[in-house]
Amino acid sequence: MTVLGDIEDVVNDGNIRLPKPTSANGVSVAVVKSRSAKWKTEGSSEKFEGDSFVPGTRSIYVRTWGCAHNNSDSEYMTGLLAAAGYTITEDKNAADLWVLNSCTVKTPAETHLQNIVETANNQAKPVVVAGCVSQAAPNTPFLKGTSILGVQQIDRIVEVVEETLKGNSVRLLASKRNGTRRLGGAALNLPKIRNNPLIEILAVNTGCLNNCTYCKTKQARGDLASYPIEELVARAIEAFEEGVKEIWLTSEDLGAWGRDMDQVLPDLLQELVKVIPEGCMMRLGMTNPPYILDYLEDIAEILNHPRVYSFLHVPVQAGNDAVLSDMRREYTNADFCRVVDFMRSHVPSISIATDMICAFPTETAEDFEDSMNLVRKYRFPSLFINQFYPRPGTPAARMKRIDTVEAKRRTKAMSELFRSYLPYGDDRIGQMYDVLIAERASDGNHLVGHNKAYEQILIPDEPGLMGSMVKVRIVSTSKFSMKAEVIRSTTPVVHFVKLSGVSTVVGCLCLATLLLSVVWQLISQRVAR
Repeated sequence: MTVLGDIEDVVNDGNIRLPKPTSANGVSVAVVKSRSAKWKTEGSSEKFEGDSFVPGTRSIYVRTWGCAHNNSDSEYMTGLLAAAGYTITEDKNAADLWVLNSCTVKTPAETHLQNIVETANNQAKPVVVAGCVSQAAPNTPFLKGTSILGVQQIDRIVEVVEETLKGNSVRLLASKRNGTRRLGGAALNLPKIRNNPLIEILAVNTGCLNNCTYCKTKQARGDLASYPIEELVARAIEAFEEGVKEIWLTSEDLGAWGRDMDQVLPDLLQELVKVIPEGCMMRLGMTNPPYILDYLEDIAEILNHPRVYSFLHVPVQAGNDAVLSDMRREYTNADFCRVVDFMRSHVPSISIATDMICAFPTETAEDFEDSMNLVRKYRFPSLFINQFYPRPGTPAARMKRIDTVEAKRRTKAMSELFRSYLPYGDDRIGQMYDVLIAERASDGNHLVGHNKAYEQILIPDEPGLMGSMVKVRIVSTSKFSMKAEVIRSTTPVVHFVKLSGVSTVVGCLCLATLLLSVVWQLISQRVAR
């Protein structure tokens, strides 16, 4: 086996004719690709032009841990592999190679990764480990001899897979740079297979400006590096043209976007809202308090836009200033409260989610009670509770840990507090909302939609609703969602089949059918009266 520190670009970037990718169940999937790319029909045995390696018969299993940013990276890697002729499969035992996109936030996720890598080694299964573990800890023992791909090198996944299948071990960890400036990552116009064809996860920057004592992600994603506005807007436009209904802005800290380029988040958001079509929505990702305090009015204005969800994820992590200082969070409890209070007073029905770390090493019982009181005060509808885990190489890992029994007690106490209140009361029953339906519920019987406040609403699964904006009436509530009945569709979905000139005829027929249906409903209502 040869260990390669870097390899030259071996994939022809010209007008290659590639097979149409399929999902694991064999159906065609939506792929975002560069506009100059040419595709051959599914099942064709045509080979690459200018490339001696033909991977058409090889299958790849892709597994992802962690955040939305990681999921976006996996969608790009899957798209690139499918575009290169590989079959993407959910059957890991039948796959010729595993791509494991890792997360370094918590110890259990890394332990799970290690177990899977060891299983692959025992089965002599080729593996490529991507993501934050490979970037932050490339020399960890269980990765010895394994191909690894850094977080800014995902555009080279095809090369790494090809070399790994040949028996080589490849390690690519360098940052993308334009001269001296670090870039946000790989190009945004790469092929992409979305897990959900209606949702585009758009990573607007990588890294952050903080140095939190407990965080290992910083060692993987590094300092802040933002994508330019024009590239992000172009990507959003292309995604909507591909049929996307929701765009999720994601990063390690959305609020810090642009500060490496002398810009600020409102600059980006004001341009993005201009290109959101009717019937589509945008969701803002996680933002830390320090980077929106100076722009609360601007952010509130964006959240009040009719095509932006009135939702904000602002992680507080602790309700005590001393603990926040030990975490190096660079804000106070009062700063966080100012953000929440301002948004709740200026954005009607806003949903604010937050995170809490229980049993940070310097947290006393009184400090923990401050965190509990913060939850009692705001009764967050979404609360992500994490028990502290020491991550190797972080300052917090060198601190004396709180007793495990006490740590579990605190975590359980906060979890019970969160479960004790209902964000959706009986007063919601009968209320009506406009809801965008873009997901399916795990029970197989419902579709998942969200109202303007990004509250989860379950609707009975009926044909023709997916991807549409509908008016619903709430019929029941629970801790995490509401159930509703559909009153009417407010933005019917008309699918135009792209068959050269035939698309116009099909579109007109669909529109005529829709208009006749509306007229018939109006006549029926008059007769009923």
